[in-house]
Amino acid sequence: MTSGGTLPVALDAMGGDHAPGAIVQGAREAVDEFGFDVVLVGPPDLVGDTLGLELVACSEVIGMEDDPASSVRRKKDSSLVRAAELVRDGKACAMVSAGNTGATMASALLRMGRIRGVSRPCIATPLPRPGKTPTVLCDAGANAECTPEMLVQFAQMAGAFAASRFGIEAPLVGLLSIGEEPTKGTPLVKEAHKLLADPASGVRFFGNVEGRDLIGAPVDVVVTDGFTGNVALKTLEGSLRFMFETITKIIGTDEATKAAGDVLFPHLLPIASDLDPDSHGGAMLLGLEGVCVISHGSSSARAIKNALHVGHDLAAHGVVDALRAAVGHS
Repeated sequence: MTSGGTLPVALDAMGGDHAPGAIVQGAREAVDEFGFDVVLVGPPDLVGDTLGLELVACSEVIGMEDDPASSVRRKKDSSLVRAAELVRDGKACAMVSAGNTGATMASALLRMGRIRGVSRPCIATPLPRPGKTPTVLCDAGANAECTPEMLVQFAQMAGAFAASRFGIEAPLVGLLSIGEEPTKGTPLVKEAHKLLADPASGVRFFGNVEGRDLIGAPVDVVVTDGFTGNVALKTLEGSLRFMFETITKIIGTDEATKAAGDVLFPHLLPIASDLDPDSHGGAMLLGLEGVCVISHGSSSARAIKNALHVGHDLAAHGVVDALRAAVGHS
C-alpha cells in the first residue's frame, strides 16, 4: 500500500464530471510520474478497471446535485466520507476529490475535525502569476458571510499555506477591496484592514488590492470573504477562457493570421499553461486536522494528477503543523 515509507493519497474515484475514467487515469499517471502511492475510493462496480491501483470499496456516491450536509450524514458509506476517514485514521496522508465541493468540505470537516482555534475552514486557490509563484486567493468559496476576525485568520492560514506550498518566506498579504485607500470598501473590509494592519495580526500586510490586481498580483496572498472570492475566481476563469478561445479562433483564419500564429504561439503556449487551472491541480481546504485538496468538477486526468501531487507535497511538508502555528496553536 505504501512506497518509500510514506502514506498514499486517498482519491475519490467518483468525483467530477469525467469520473471514473479520467480520475483513475490521473491517479495512474501520478503514481507513474511522481512515485508515491494513490488509493482509490469508490464502488467497485462503478469504478471498473483500477489500472492496477488499490481500491477501497464503498457502496454509495454523493452526486454533484446532492445537498452537501444531508448527503454526508445519510451516505456514510460514500466515497467522499470514506476518503476523509482514511486520512483521519492515519491510512492516507491526504484526500483529493473533484466532486461536490460542499460535500467534500463537509466530509473533511466532520471526519477530520478542525484545528483548535480555527473559526471556519476556508478554501485557498492558487491564481496564476506568470513567471512567478502563484498568488493564493482565500477564501475562494467556503464562507459567504464573514467577520473581520475571520478574514484575519484566513490571511494567517493562507500565508502559512503559501510558505509551505510555494516556499515563499514571509508572504505579503493584500485585502481585496474597491480601492487602495484604507477608507474604501464595505464595513467588513474597512474593519479587516484595521486588524490586518495591526502588527499583532502576525501578517505582513500590503494593504488593499483591487480586482484588476488578481492576475500578476503584487502580493502573495489575497484575502476576502468566500462570496466575493468565488465570484472573482469564476470571473477570472471565464475571462481567461474567452480570451484564449477568441485568439485561437482568429489565428489561422487566413494567411496573415496563420503567419502571425506561427510567430506568436511559441510565446503564448507557456502563458496559457500557467493560466490553465489544470496546471495547478486544485485548492486546499485550510483549517482542518488533515490535508484536503478540492479539484474543479471538470477536472481532466492531468488536473487530477497535479491535484494528487499537491496533496502529497503539502502533507510531506507538514502544512497542517504550519497552519496550527499560524493560528497560535502549535
